[in-house]
Amino acid sequence: MKTVNVVAAVICDSMNEKKQIFATARGYGEFKGQWEFPGGKIEAGETSQQALVREIKEELETEVKVGDLIGTIEYDYPAFHLSMDCFWCEVIEGELKLLEAESARWLTKDTLYDVQWLPADITLIAEIEKQMK
Repeated sequence: MKTVNVVAAVICDSMNEKKQIFATARGYGEFKGQWEFPGGKIEAGETSQQALVREIKEELETEVKVGDLIGTIEYDYPAFHLSMDCFWCEVIEGELKLLEAESARWLTKDTLYDVQWLPADITLIAEIEKQMK
């Protein structure tokens, strides 16, 4: 099975506080309308952090500071194996503009389960919940 290496940004209101996180609804493909953390594929020669900064600039026209690794999700979809490094991030410049996603929400600890997460992303929610205030 083919492995796809990607990165995801768990953008929070403040890396010190972590009261809210930013999630987007996929605007295309098989999982259209399901919720995920923004990010994308790691290109040759990039670190996970470099890929994340580039992907967030492309998807949300925003510059982020990449913080700690929350975890790496290993998930088998029917057509491929996903390996996804997930990092805490914080906006340092710009406003979050949806260039690819169909919708977005800021979620609190109490609303984390109010959206239909993609199968891989939901596996990280319990860990994020533990680290939020």
